[in-house]
Amino acid sequence: MPAHFDTDAENEKLAHLREQEEEDLTRILSEKYGIPYTDLSLIPINADALRVIPEADARSAQAVAFDKNGKHISIALRSVELDAARTLLTELDAQGYIIEQFLISERSLALGLAKYKELSYAEQDREGTFTINSAEDTSLSTVAGLKTQLDQILSAKNTAQVSHVFEEVLSAALAMKASDIHFEPEENVARMRMRLDGQLTDAYSFDPHVYRLLESRIKILSGLKLNVVSRAQDGRFTVAVRGTEIEIRTSIIPGNYGESIVMRILDPNAINHSFGDLGIHPKLLARLATEIHRPNGMLLTTGPTGSGKTTTLYTFLQEVHTPETKIITIEDPVEYHLPGIVQTQTDGTDYTFAAGLRSILRQDPDVIMVGEIRDAEVAEVAVQAALTGHFVFTTLHTNDAAGAFPRLFDLGIDPKTIPSAVSVAMAQRLIRTLNPETRTMRPTTEEEKQLITHVFSTLADKTLVPAAIEQVGAEGPNGTGYKGRVGVYEAIFMDDELAEFLRSAPSASDIAKQATRQGYLTMAQDGIIKALAGQTTLEEVFRVVDPPRF
Repeated sequence: MPAHFDTDAENEKLAHLREQEEEDLTRILSEKYGIPYTDLSLIPINADALRVIPEADARSAQAVAFDKNGKHISIALRSVELDAARTLLTELDAQGYIIEQFLISERSLALGLAKYKELSYAEQDREGTFTINSAEDTSLSTVAGLKTQLDQILSAKNTAQVSHVFEEVLSAALAMKASDIHFEPEENVARMRMRLDGQLTDAYSFDPHVYRLLESRIKILSGLKLNVVSRAQDGRFTVAVRGTEIEIRTSIIPGNYGESIVMRILDPNAINHSFGDLGIHPKLLARLATEIHRPNGMLLTTGPTGSGKTTTLYTFLQEVHTPETKIITIEDPVEYHLPGIVQTQTDGTDYTFAAGLRSILRQDPDVIMVGEIRDAEVAEVAVQAALTGHFVFTTLHTNDAAGAFPRLFDLGIDPKTIPSAVSVAMAQRLIRTLNPETRTMRPTTEEEKQLITHVFSTLADKTLVPAAIEQVGAEGPNGTGYKGRVGVYEAIFMDDELAEFLRSAPSASDIAKQATRQGYLTMAQDGIIKALAGQTTLEEVFRVVDPPRF
């Protein structure tokens, strides 16, 4: 019996071969003309770029604008020899556009021109700004809601929806107050996670093809090179939401299965805290209010990355800012923009922390903020600034307030000099707070009571010891738990006894013991008070802060 010949399958195979031959020919021509080749089926086409060339002109010139960042524009051409194409490029050049040309196949051109039909459904963004239109969608305020929305969008199998997907991701991240969005490509999927209240949470998994489109979209918005995949790149872009502009800082590094992307969300609302809203205990807050208004000295705040040090320092800067005060910062990078304050950013080569700080001292400042003391040179210049009539705010990476002093010793600062320079050494962490609408209280266990009693046994100011330790905060019913974060703080203030004690370069543990006489709460004590008040749980406090050993 003769075998059945599958005509449809053969025709499909031949069509695929013809497309492949056309793409191969376009690659050969791109090498001949020295113009990069691209495939518009693999790259999201930016609606703003598409609008630059009217559809009639695009068809006549066989050209599609697919990417636009400010005055930089990427144009895909079917042929560089068409008179209409040359005329179009001349006109765009006269309009001030910086043009990057790409060569495409007939199939890519058809895909690009087809996008004009979708323009009526999109809104034009301002140059350099990605506008979010779904920010009011309450269904995006949970991870489950985001998954549902993305499933619906991607079920259409339309690659043109990548901008819609990205808009939903950003809208959800802002609605859930995420600080970071992580894209992590694996062998068969690309995982997306969001950092919510300091914890990474799985949010969605994209198939590799969709992820490549998202990756291109993110690179385009961030001003990064599409064809660079083997080295790290950093960029930024702005998101407009309800009249507020939010900066997104993008970091891309190469990985085994593709490029890993992390986007840091720099929402200016995150630093809209008043001095009294940081969660600092009233006794400590009153002392800090005096210390930060000194004409000279230094406030060191310590803690790991993501512990809220920048927010604290920005809040302090806004507290001391007056028309009579000149404030200059040196940061890496500038994360939030503060009105009335001169902010500068290191470039890693010429304008380093040390070089920048020396230049700042010639600008007649009253208050200086140094983003971080990283080495001996920066430490020395910062200490000299504090000794010569300036108040310096800065950060160090140590575990607690007492550890700031040995760290300065290690950086070569003379222990006899430190008392004259350093006014305050602080430490802080961020702990998750219970949802106020669903939180409950539970009885403390006997073991917890013993721990609480032990933690407060070293506190010199007995008026701060909690009177009741019978109940602590607990998560609400039906899995309702934490919502938002608050800081826990500790501080050591320079006085004559501490100054004398530091002369012998003591250890951090000895400094901590010596400083207990000042009568301020440690981070563990501050956290327990917040747990006893129902703001958080003991489990959360001791997840973040090490309890003292019995």
